[in-house]
Amino acid sequence: MKTTAELAEEFWAWREETQPDSGDDLPRVERPSGWVADWSAEAVREQRRRLGEFEAEFAKSAGSPSGAAGPPEGPDAVDSRLLGSALARVRWELDHLRGWQRNPCFYIDQALGPLYCLLLDRRPFAGERAEAVLRQLRRVPATLRHARENLAGHAERPFARSAVRKLDGVEERLTTSMRALAPQLPPDEARALPEATEAAARALADYRNWLAAPRTEADFTERAPVGDLRHFLHRVALLPHRPERIREMARQEWDRSTALEKVLRARHRDLPPAVLPSTSAEQIARQQAAERETRAFLADRGLFRDPRDLRRYRFVDMPAHLAPLTWLGVPDDLTSIGRADEDAVRYVPRPHPGLPYFPYADALDPRLGICHEGVHAQQLALSWQHPNPVRRRFYDSTPNEGIAFHQEELLLSAGLFDDAPHSALTIAGFLRLRALRAEVDIGLATGDLTIEEATDRLDHVLADRGTAWEEAVFFAGNPGQALSYQVGKLQINELIAELPGDVALADFHRRLWLEGNVPLALQRWELLGRRDHLDRADALAGPPSGH
Repeated sequence: MKTTAELAEEFWAWREETQPDSGDDLPRVERPSGWVADWSAEAVREQRRRLGEFEAEFAKSAGSPSGAAGPPEGPDAVDSRLLGSALARVRWELDHLRGWQRNPCFYIDQALGPLYCLLLDRRPFAGERAEAVLRQLRRVPATLRHARENLAGHAERPFARSAVRKLDGVEERLTTSMRALAPQLPPDEARALPEATEAAARALADYRNWLAAPRTEADFTERAPVGDLRHFLHRVALLPHRPERIREMARQEWDRSTALEKVLRARHRDLPPAVLPSTSAEQIARQQAAERETRAFLADRGLFRDPRDLRRYRFVDMPAHLAPLTWLGVPDDLTSIGRADEDAVRYVPRPHPGLPYFPYADALDPRLGICHEGVHAQQLALSWQHPNPVRRRFYDSTPNEGIAFHQEELLLSAGLFDDAPHSALTIAGFLRLRALRAEVDIGLATGDLTIEEATDRLDHVLADRGTAWEEAVFFAGNPGQALSYQVGKLQINELIAELPGDVALADFHRRLWLEGNVPLALQRWELLGRRDHLDRADALAGPPSGH
């Protein structure tokens, strides 16, 4: 019988080949050399078969028929529950979400996501990387052919409409991107690029037109909300809360953050308009100085002490080959397990008042990006070098996003933004947004909200309908992600409140970041010796469903 470590190593090698792409930056994985996505019906059947084998092996190693309760408490008990979470996520993707069968947006991610990830990497486009660009472009038609086969009779109409909107003008955007990339490729790949680009652009346009064509009721269906979130909440994320409790928590946090914002507005009344940097170079210079100052601030306040060799988080100019495709995902390169010592970067556009919500915040005050995306970069750099390989992987957004969201309010409370009223007000807006996201997430999953209604709610905070719509579509297709910020932060607050009095916050935060991929119910068990959250999650999950 395999050990947990052996089974986890085998699982993650398989997962690197089969994990679907998405617009989220946290779950990105390094792909094997020569890899292409395969979402044919045969490949999905093979994924299910192999997952069943992993589940059977895990159940034997966990000592229970379902593996849900994990092994007896021991040195690898947490690692075993981590592997159980990873297996539950694959089951969630294949059999509960079924994005491969019901969501046309899923195939935009699978067709162009691998190419986008290559373009985010700042290393030179030579050798295998240059070949990979062509390989991913040439794979687009096959991926979209598989999309039509898998979606026929199952695709849900709201996601189809969303995909059509996303693909508006995609031919020009892809062609512009690849034309800008061509001078960076070796001669052979540069010569082959136009033909591969044209074929990919044509396939994307055909897919868009197929989705937009008039349909009979049998072709597309109305959106069927995932409804029962128990598998995700309690087997994947290991959360101890029912959906209705998460809604209550989110509404309380909405009230609290709204009150905070009103206090800040009263404190900073008659505030003059915000002034943005005049150039990208100025914004980048400000960010580099701000990152050093933020690290020093955390150390001076006794909140965090980072290793001297911890890599940096940098703003860099948005390259011409990337700019036309940033609608595909978060425009950063957080690197990877194999590149954990390299600086992470955020690609930023030229600052101007018409920027979307989050790029505008980065331009207003780079510390606003440093205290969230920068925290992801630093936390991942530590976790990717964890002495235990099982803990280097992404399992669920809740601990990662909870840590970054916790850091935002931590720095506001500690006084980092006392000199910047606009930034303090923006943080208060972030607090309201994350509370609203949790409520919207549950509403979309249960069917209480449509995508358009969710867009309206989010736009109330974002004041940026384009970003609000993108978020609503993503959350509808990925239930459980949007609530991770709020729930994760509240779990961290609970951990801090229960820490023994002799534990310094700096030491706690250092450990929290190192273990930042581990669900917080497991961190609570390991740190405080309390498995009450884990036991509650197991009880709420109920008996495992048959596969």
